Amino acid sequence: MTDNDHPLPPPVLTGLRGLCPRCGRGHLFKGYLTVPPACEVCGLDFSFADAGDGPAVFVILIAGFLVLGFALWLEFTFSPPLWVHVAISLPVLIIVCGGLLRVLKGILICLQYAHDASEGRLDR
Repeated sequence: MTDNDHPLPPPVLTGLRGLCPRCGRGHLFKGYLTVPPACEVCGLDFSFADAGDGPAVFVILIAGFLVLGFALWLEFTFSPPLWVHVAISLPVLIIVCGGLLRVLKGILICLQYAHDASEGRLDR
């Protein structure tokens, strides 16, 4: 199967669902964040899939904004002691980070494939 056999599925929706960026049917992940060697449906080699630190950076920025906003709301609304902040905000932070990391990694890998992105190289 080649890339010209059919149009690519929408990369953002495909990444959100964790599916293969070429066929949109195979799984992009084996486990929670591990990318398998190839798609089980179309055979696309996932060796190009290197999202690097991109998903982690986006997760830090988004989760930091959300959880800090929640912690500030909690402080100004209820003025709880510090241990309540830790007991509530820390689990919220872990849930938000865990939920976003896989989704953003899938989106970035699918966008990387759709735009044929690769490492920068010097022209000689």
